[in-house]
Amino acid sequence: MKRAGCLLFAAAPLVITAAVYVFTPESSAPDSSGSRVSASQQARQDAKARAEAEREADEKVIAAAPPGLAAPDKKELAQKLVASAENSTLDWRTTYGSIEDAGDGCGYTAGIIGFCTGTNDLRVLVERYTKSHPDNGLAAYIPALREVDGTDSHEGLDPGFTEAWQTEAKAPAFREAQDSERDRVYFDPAVRLAKLDGLGTLGQFVYYDAMVHHGPGTGPDGFYGLRERALQEADTPAEGGREKTYLDIFLDVRRTSMKSDNPDLDTTRIDTAQRRFLYDGNLELRTPLVWQLYGETFRVAE
Repeated sequence: MKRAGCLLFAAAPLVITAAVYVFTPESSAPDSSGSRVSASQQARQDAKARAEAEREADEKVIAAAPPGLAAPDKKELAQKLVASAENSTLDWRTTYGSIEDAGDGCGYTAGIIGFCTGTNDLRVLVERYTKSHPDNGLAAYIPALREVDGTDSHEGLDPGFTEAWQTEAKAPAFREAQDSERDRVYFDPAVRLAKLDGLGTLGQFVYYDAMVHHGPGTGPDGFYGLRERALQEADTPAEGGREKTYLDIFLDVRRTSMKSDNPDLDTTRIDTAQRRFLYDGNLELRTPLVWQLYGETFRVAE
């Protein structure tokens, strides 16, 4: 399973503080081009703009928080959990060379985190990798990757791109590049914001998995849009709310988003995995863990 539809997002990760900014439903403001923007758009833009100004205070919060999902053993567990949902395996290191078109509108989906030709993260990965390894086997496809960005087209990629990806994935440097891009765009921003929201290890994983599946975008169905909707219904622990209540609502919002375009979409990564951990009270994501995805049972002993 991959992202539900072709979700476009900026290549650079967004850093948004745990603060909530309130606007009246009627409020709007002009953007840099003079056009009016909605209150929700303005809220996200303001949150992004204020993030750097509040970064020093945020760093103190992060430094005081336990390692959580960033602890080596928990990060390894997180990769197994994501791999079980994305590639139906716990051995996530076997997925560097995976590549397929799942027919979800995202073009080719590849690698350890499901980088997509249609959502620009795959293009950015190859471009960044090529800067330090200009002679790699994927560099020749950069013009085509730019052309198909935002679409499900294979134009300029077939027939050789999939083989080139699989071949390059055997190179340690490209595997390291995938790890780095996963952390830069998905893992680090998700864990950081979850800690600012006062969430424990499970909550940090809930954010991370949502970031992977929905993309780090500020649109209504991107990660930051989903978080904004959850904040309208519940306070985070950092705001004095109950962690279980907030996470339950966040998962509700996410599930609704996943079902909105495709009512038949399998949501077991929420229903019989993350929700099960939450209802069991396993907020620290302790092992052993047992969960079900797509009719298959997965286990991690320690």
